[in-house]
Amino acid sequence: MTPLAGLDASFLHLETAEMPMHAGVLYLLELPVAEPADAANSSDSPDTLAGLRAHIASRLPLLPMLRRRLSAVPLNLTNPGWVDANPDLEAHIVGVQLPADSSMAVLEARVALLHAQLLERSRPLWKFTLFEGLEAGPAGQRRVALYTQLHHAAADGPAAAAMAELLLDPSTQPRELRLPPVQAQQVARLPAGVAGQLSTALAQQWQQTLQMAKALPAAASTLGAMAAKTAAGLAGNTLQDWLAEARGEPAKERVSQVALAPRTRLNVSLSARRSFSTVSLPLAELDRLRGVHRASLDEALLFICAGALRRYFVKHGPLPSSSLVAALPVSVAEGTVGAVDAGTQASISLLSLGTQLTDPAQRLAHLLSASATARRQRATVEALLPNDFPSLGLPWLLQAGAVLYGRLHAAEKLPALANLLISIVPGPGAGPSPGHRMPLYLAGARLLAHYPVASIVHGLALHISAQSTADTLDIGLLACGQALPETAELAAYMETAFLEFQLLSIASPVPIRKPGRATAVALKSAKKRPGTKPRPSSG
Repeated sequence: MTPLAGLDASFLHLETAEMPMHAGVLYLLELPVAEPADAANSSDSPDTLAGLRAHIASRLPLLPMLRRRLSAVPLNLTNPGWVDANPDLEAHIVGVQLPADSSMAVLEARVALLHAQLLERSRPLWKFTLFEGLEAGPAGQRRVALYTQLHHAAADGPAAAAMAELLLDPSTQPRELRLPPVQAQQVARLPAGVAGQLSTALAQQWQQTLQMAKALPAAASTLGAMAAKTAAGLAGNTLQDWLAEARGEPAKERVSQVALAPRTRLNVSLSARRSFSTVSLPLAELDRLRGVHRASLDEALLFICAGALRRYFVKHGPLPSSSLVAALPVSVAEGTVGAVDAGTQASISLLSLGTQLTDPAQRLAHLLSASATARRQRATVEALLPNDFPSLGLPWLLQAGAVLYGRLHAAEKLPALANLLISIVPGPGAGPSPGHRMPLYLAGARLLAHYPVASIVHGLALHISAQSTADTLDIGLLACGQALPETAELAAYMETAFLEFQLLSIASPVPIRKPGRATAVALKSAKKRPGTKPRPSSG
């Protein structure tokens, strides 16, 4: 048995009926033209479903996350572990026949229902659902959808993206991959008997405690340096602003990441209902627009989210007088693509969205400044966040705490650090530029869209997540169905905010990241200096 790392196991302990801790992806697929166009014919379902199962079976040796299940330690004393398992593909990959010519709204509603259901822990923690019966494409092409669910204890966002890389192919013909023998996987086995298992588990806890003790002096030194640097920085900024005011100059805007988030309808305990909607934005145009303002793809998405959220709260109210704050899951894994066998390797960064600002140009400047501040702080904080830690007694404590937190509605009573979650993970098949992103296929069907379906937690009732495909940035909006049932409306506001981003590039076609003298220099050299090259997303 391979013990779960502390962070991975936390997703199991914190899971309740109101707070499922799995993430998913909704693939929109177009079948080859040779397939029958009649989506209502249920006799086609077994063939399509059988083909998908055969494809997944052929890639299983490369996907250890799909070939293991949980094994509890006696008395639930410490974190459970993974043991090898042969998944029953008929139970893990199922088909659903929708009414004929079902729209995306119908599909999204069914995904919301499925996402609210817990995965069965006696089996490997994943499930794939194939939907048929969708309305045909513009030329009559038959379309299907695949919704995948994978528990956060088994993989984080980058690891799930790595799984997609292995499942998808660059053509309708599956690739010939070098498959390692499944039996070559070596895992540590606990001794037989309760006494032996408890002894081994306690020995592991002791080793983890020693490792944390060794790391404490370095962590304390880092925290002390951070505190001194923050205090000096605040004093220096105050002095610079005072001198600027004495000279009659405006003080330079600095966006703090310290303030608490304003309380909104999103900062509530979750119900068991979910609302889910999707939106796709043209990737090439997004790359062009962010180049104009020297923004990353993450920052472009954040600006669009901020504009959409501002419109939503102006209508449904109240719009807070201070900025909404987003919690950004940030991958700390090495490289740009996760490893399929890696656990959760992520931290959280907080960022002010500038939703209180009416002027889009001021909002973008605010967001870029906040992003730069968060980026400087992130590297130091990541070093202090362990992915593994001792768990003696932790399963009991976290499970009881998660249930009480929801029942007591603690999210409504405690201060809010953030209002929502926003995440972006590089999609499969990403190249150096939009023109180099190739079409991808799953079991012969062309991938049209790739919408993430993230998880939400008590106090953060909305998660906006995005991944890129060949031509689009595909965005999934998942919310608590009681706190924010209007995800379709919010998705429409994101399209409006994208148009606002386009208009802003016309009205202010120069970088606006730095105010003051830097802007004057940028004005003189804007025509000579090309936009920066796209850099890989970090979260």
